[in-house]
Amino acid sequence: MMASQGKIRKLPAAADSHEDLDALLGDVRFRALLSRDDWARLPPATRQRFSKRLGGGNTAIYAGEVVEVGFSRAGWWLAQIARLIGGPLPISADTRIPSIVTVTEDAATGGQMWTRIYARRNGFPQVIHSSKRFAGPTGLEEYVGYGVGMALRIVVDGDALTFRSAHYFLQLGRLKLTLPAWLTPGALTVTHTDLGGGEFQFTLEIIHPRFGMLVRQTAVFREATP
Repeated sequence: MMASQGKIRKLPAAADSHEDLDALLGDVRFRALLSRDDWARLPPATRQRFSKRLGGGNTAIYAGEVVEVGFSRAGWWLAQIARLIGGPLPISADTRIPSIVTVTEDAATGGQMWTRIYARRNGFPQVIHSSKRFAGPTGLEEYVGYGVGMALRIVVDGDALTFRSAHYFLQLGRLKLTLPAWLTPGALTVTHTDLGGGEFQFTLEIIHPRFGMLVRQTAVFREATP
């Protein structure tokens, strides 16, 4: 009897709440927006980045550089006009410049705060803030400030994770108004492509149904925090 007792191992304590269970499983919010098959198609490194639990004030930091920026004439004007609502689009065509992205849990909304810093060869770096919220008809929204945001659809294209604008909206207090297509810059797509070796590529594109490609930006990052 004593020998049998010596072989008994203590089992881990059961999670006391959904919050404790989430801490054990990681962040499942992005995973919940995809089918099981689509999630499985993503490279393990991509799944890990989008399952990172950032509770308790933790921040994920990604460092890299901008490798491509392109504007049409209309796209350049769009980026400058967008500075009136906080400058959510790149405003410089500088390439081979350092860039840093930080992701922090947003306790107020249950989403994530994203901050992008782009160095410039002249002047102060450009800082872009946005909030990803797990809400709305598609389950995911990106809010850029001044009441302006967009609903996003998340899909897997090949082995890349892609975010596509479903519609744009203007939020005034509790009132949320969907903007008509003619008042929007067109379809926005952000693609996250794993490059292996700890690196991934971020690509932003805005394509207008009449004016074509307005803005395209590509940057390569590596996680700077464990």
